[in-house]
Formats: sequence, structure tokens, C-alpha cells
Amino acid sequence: MSISGAHDNRLGTYLKDRRSKLDPATFGFPAGRRRTPGLRREEVAQRANISPTWYTWLEQGRGGAPSADVLDRISRALMLTDVEREHLFLLGLGRTPEVRYQRSEGVTPRLQRVLDALSPSPAVIRTATWDVVAWNRAATVMLTDYGALPPNQRNILRFIFLDPRVRAAQRDWQSVARFVVGAFRVDAARAGAAAAVQPFVDELCRLSPEFAAMWRDNDVRTHGEGVKHLRHPILGPITFEYSAFAVDGRPDLSMVVYNPTEPEVANKIRKLMDAARPSGLAAHT
Repeated sequence: MSISGAHDNRLGTYLKDRRSKLDPATFGFPAGRRRTPGLRREEVAQRANISPTWYTWLEQGRGGAPSADVLDRISRALMLTDVEREHLFLLGLGRTPEVRYQRSEGVTPRLQRVLDALSPSPAVIRTATWDVVAWNRAATVMLTDYGALPPNQRNILRFIFLDPRVRAAQRDWQSVARFVVGAFRVDAARAGAAAAVQPFVDELCRLSPEFAAMWRDNDVRTHGEGVKHLRHPILGPITFEYSAFAVDGRPDLSMVVYNPTEPEVANKIRKLMDAARPSGLAAHT
């Protein structure tokens, strides 16, 4: 194929490149003598449960656009990573695939070190379902001692609606609660987690009539950035500017950083961190 032809058939070029990197023996195919490295076209088609002719046409740029189902099958057949699968869909359909929700198992040590480096700004990493999975020491003394709680209790909606201390810490609880519910709804939907969070939503509806009423409103918000006002039990009223960031390569995670609006507040947080016991002080989210 000419250079211009390969350029025009990006999908076919990508498929050939991916299958050339796979070891036939790994999938139970005889290694034998092969003209080219990797899997043969018919072997990919067999693993994807599609017609060998159809797969051949895809690599040759014939037969029109494939369906999302076909691309999903080929993705599994070629053992593509999430980012490779996304690239396959962009080449084949001009769009990203539908989100497949995966429950987070925490963060890497490298990402934790990023959080730690942000002190004295409190910072947390939360999932698409608003479970806090990582935090720094500033967050422990200013927000909540997450480490003192079981993992299944480290959820921001639980704090807002079921913890009286958290409620008291908000300058305008009603506004904060509505914002959290709307942003949670959007994040869960974007992550494809609507079905996964339904038992949690049902539980909160039973435990909090206020949550149930706000959930029925179907309000939607985005987290983005803004200002947060807290009443800290030791430092008193505190104002933070917060920003939320996506974690590249981890669509299930977001980092939220709370920056003190005044330099003297940052110094007070440092002193509080120095004075806090190793387990930290329970405060509020």
C-alpha cells in the first residue's frame, strides 16, 4: 500500500499494527512459520466472532463503517487497553466509545505524592461516585479524617446529608447540598455509573428525606471551580478557592484542591498540621 493509501486507511493500518504485536502461542494458535509477525486476519476474526471476510475488508478500508459492537469485539480480540480502545473507536466511528464504569481501587504512590506536595492546600481525590480514595494531611485537619473511617463510609454525599458536624460546618448547607447532588448526578452519568450508584441513591433516599427531595428535582451541576466557605472547629470561618481536575488516564477519578484565599490561613493550617496527632483531627468535608 502506498504512503497516501495508508494515510487514508488509518483504521486498517492501526488494526494491522495491533495484531502484529500479539503472540499467536498466547492465544493457542500454532506459531509455525508465518509470513508476518503476530496474529493472522482470520485468527483475529475468530477471536472477535466476526466474518474473516468482513475483518479483511476493514483492514483494507472497504465495506463502510463498522458498528460499535464490531469494534468492541475486535478490541477484546486484540487485547486493547482502554486508551487503545478509545483510539480504535475514534478511527472507526469518529467518536469515543460509551463509557464502561469501573470501580476505583485507589491511587498510585506517585499520585499520592502529588497530593502531599500540595500542602497546606487541602486536596482529595474522589471517584465518579464521590467516594474519597486519597487525601493529604491538610485535608485531614481541615476537612475530614478520612483515614479514621471505613472505606465504604468515605463518601461526600454521606458526609453532607448524614453527618451533623459536616452540616454545621457549611455556611449555607442548603446551597452546598443542592450543588453536591447535581454534580454527583452528572459525574455518575458521565462515568456510566448510573446503575452502579442506584443502591446507594436508594439508601440515601431512605435515610435523608432532604436528599430524596433534591434527587427528585433532577438538577445537574458541574464541579469546576468556585469558592467554599467553612466553619472550622479550631480556626473558625475559612474561605477556600477550589478547583477540580480530571486525572489523565483515570476517567474514574477527579482531584479537588482547596486553596486558602489568605496567606495567614495557610500558615494557620501548617501549624495545625504540626500540632495534630498522627491520626488527625475530625473536621468536615
